[in-house]
Order: sequence, then C-alpha cells, then structure tokens
Amino acid sequence: MQALRRLDILLTHRFAMLVVFGVFSFCAVATGAIVCALSGVTTALWMLNLAGWVAGTLAAVLVAKAFRPAMLHVALWLAPFGLLASFFSPAQEGVHRWIDAGPLHFNAAMLLLPSASVALAVLAQRQIWIWIAPFASLILLLLQPDASQATTLAVVMVAIAAATSARPLLRVGIIVGAVALATLAWSRPDPLQPIPEVEGIVGLAYGLSPLLAVAALALLVLTAISADMVMRYHRLTSRTGAWVLSLCFLGWIATTYFGAFPTPWVGIGLSPIVGAWLGVGLLAGACRNGAARHSAKL
Repeated sequence: MQALRRLDILLTHRFAMLVVFGVFSFCAVATGAIVCALSGVTTALWMLNLAGWVAGTLAAVLVAKAFRPAMLHVALWLAPFGLLASFFSPAQEGVHRWIDAGPLHFNAAMLLLPSASVALAVLAQRQIWIWIAPFASLILLLLQPDASQATTLAVVMVAIAAATSARPLLRVGIIVGAVALATLAWSRPDPLQPIPEVEGIVGLAYGLSPLLAVAALALLVLTAISADMVMRYHRLTSRTGAWVLSLCFLGWIATTYFGAFPTPWVGIGLSPIVGAWLGVGLLAGACRNGAARHSAKL
C-alpha cells in the first residue's frame, strides 16, 4: 500500500508540474501582451505569443503522453542539428540564430535547449559519449554568436557534470571546456540592437507602471522555478531534470541584464514559449516513464 501511495504521488507531481508551469507561464505571457497592447505594439505580435502558448501546451501534452526513452536521444541531438540549420537561414547583421519556417522565425537555441537540457540530465549518468552533443551545441552557439544561450548551456553542463559525473577527470574536463567556450562567446561582437518589445519589455512595463514591471519580473522567476518547485520532494525518480530545466530558464532571464537578449514569455517571441513547453513536456514524459517502470515492479 505504501508503494502504491508513492506511485500516486509521482503521478500527481507529473500533472501538477504541467498545471503549475502552465498557470505561471500563461500569466507571464498575458502580462507581456498587456504591456505590448498598452505600448502600441502591433496586435498581431502579442496575439502570436498567446497562440504560441496554446500551441506549446498542446505540444507538451502530446510529448508527455507519447514519451518513449528514445525521445531523450532525439531531443539531445536535435539541438546541435537545429543550431547548425540556423546557419542556412538568412543572417541578421552577420548573426545566425534563427530558423525560418514560412512567415515564422524561430530562435533555434531557445526552441531546442530546454528539452536538450532535460535529456542531458537524464542520460549523462548512463553514457559518456552523450556529452558530444552539448559540446557541439556550445561550439555552434559560439559561432552564431549567442553569448546568452552559450552561457545558459554552459551553466547547465557544469551543473549536470558536478551533480552526476562519478569520474573526476571527466567532470573537470566538462566544466573547464564549457566555461572556456562560454567565455569566448562573450568576446564575440554582437551588433544586434535591442527591440523594446523583445529585449526591453521590462523597461516598457516600468514606463507604464513600476508595479507592472515588478509583476512581470516576479512571474518570470516563478515560471522559471516552477518545475523545480513541484518536483522538489520527488523521491521515486531523480529530480535532476527538473532543477536543470529551471536552471536553463533562469539563465535565459539572468543574461538579459548583460546584453540585448530576448526576455522569455513576457517579451515578444514564440521560441522561448514553445521551447519551454517542449522541455516541460519531455520532463513530464520522463516522470511518466519512471512511474510505469515503478508500477511494473509492484
């Protein structure tokens, strides 16, 4: 009976994570839409954010329900291949960060790194060669260049290596290599200028009302840490994936204070909205898979 209760807790955590992330992320997206509407930003832009949240929700549910362990490998390797594809799309002032899909432009890193981070957290303990994929991604981020995403990925890699690697030399090599590549990314020139409704959305909110800006920042942080908050007392499976995903989101937020980088959820941009949902869906699917394995043992 105790094992069954623990299994029920595991399933509850999985659904709770989807719901809690959904509530906070929707509030963040809606706050950004209000700021944009009051600031005279084209309606189609902030409506696209809301549509992206709905599409991301559906995608996350589908990923969670259709989850198979092989999807972790797919998610991990999609990151470097997606980043490589960005070099075949038109550059903006020499910068390659986007993949064109008809009229839509996706930031490849923000779309793919959340799910890749979850996959790396789950797979890193099992296979050494799995580290090839994140290092390839980090090199491509250096070449784009994108110091924000390079730093975020490097922090994720360092955290996972420190938490999971049982081989001291491997751990040190990963940490030194990731930090060195992220540092180099900051030395690359980035000519792109900030767009108020994308990178400067918090400033727009402050111009309307300081309380609105505070609310936007609070919702950003709550959305970022929601997966880890829900999974904090999860004991049946490793919660490494949850706090790594939250770390990825916090990296997105923190780096906006050091350069002209997109503000997730609140700012205009489909990629962080859909990408975050894909990461949450993959994590929920991995928890579901863990629940199924546990159930088989009962």
